[in-house]
Amino acid sequence: MNALAFSRTGAGPPLVLLHALGSSRAAWDPVLPALAEHFDVVAVDLPGFGGSPPLPPDVEPSPAALAAAVGALLDDLGVDRPAVVGNSVGGWVALELAALRPVASLTLLSPAGLWPGRTPLYCRVSLTASHWASRHARGLLTRAVDFRLGRVLVLGQTHGRPIRMGPERARTAISALADGPGFDAALAATLPRHAVAPPGLDVPVTVAFGTRDLLLLPWQSRHVELLPPGTQVCSLRGCGHLPVSDDPAAVTALILSSAGAPVRRRMEAEHPTRRR
Repeated sequence: MNALAFSRTGAGPPLVLLHALGSSRAAWDPVLPALAEHFDVVAVDLPGFGGSPPLPPDVEPSPAALAAAVGALLDDLGVDRPAVVGNSVGGWVALELAALRPVASLTLLSPAGLWPGRTPLYCRVSLTASHWASRHARGLLTRAVDFRLGRVLVLGQTHGRPIRMGPERARTAISALADGPGFDAALAATLPRHAVAPPGLDVPVTVAFGTRDLLLLPWQSRHVELLPPGTQVCSLRGCGHLPVSDDPAAVTALILSSAGAPVRRRMEAEHPTRRR
């Protein structure tokens, strides 16, 4: 298995962050300092994105295969039963990870895969077009995001408040989408599939969609009945498909609420002398 790139910061119970298709662990930077005050945070570059090499050529990079690679990394790091947060395809990978190993909780931000059959054509076309533009019009896009209107035009489909992302972060996002060698294969691997909740999953699950998410259309890609019974469904007001830069405070608060309490209860049960 190819080694995955990751960053690790903070102290406390473990928290794993999984980014969207065409992104990287840098997408979590706006919330890392706040989360690191409460958790041992492991932000991972999925195979074929950021600093992580793709999976071997004979391994289809399905969400399950991506989850297996993340699980191998967690084994190497000695991370046991983490809370897991995933955005978009990262949310789908989080579900698959929970099918492979124990987790403390799942927080799914605009998770991909919540459609009853194949990936909707709208999602496929939107993602393919964004990837093509990032590769073939990269110079134009990286210049455009120097300006507020440019960020609205370039990032408006994926971000609800694109002007809140500074030009440098916007250029980083464009580069991640353009340079990820795993994009085409990972997208293709999702096309015939949809997310399936692990049978018997008995941990808290929270799903949140941005009210300005223009990629996952409500009537196509938000079939929350595919998630475990009892899943808490929330909204991130004013946020798009990639909400971390839109409202870091709201995303942090959601993660602390959905992931923090279950992990703290487990840690106190396992180590009662640590209670305060």
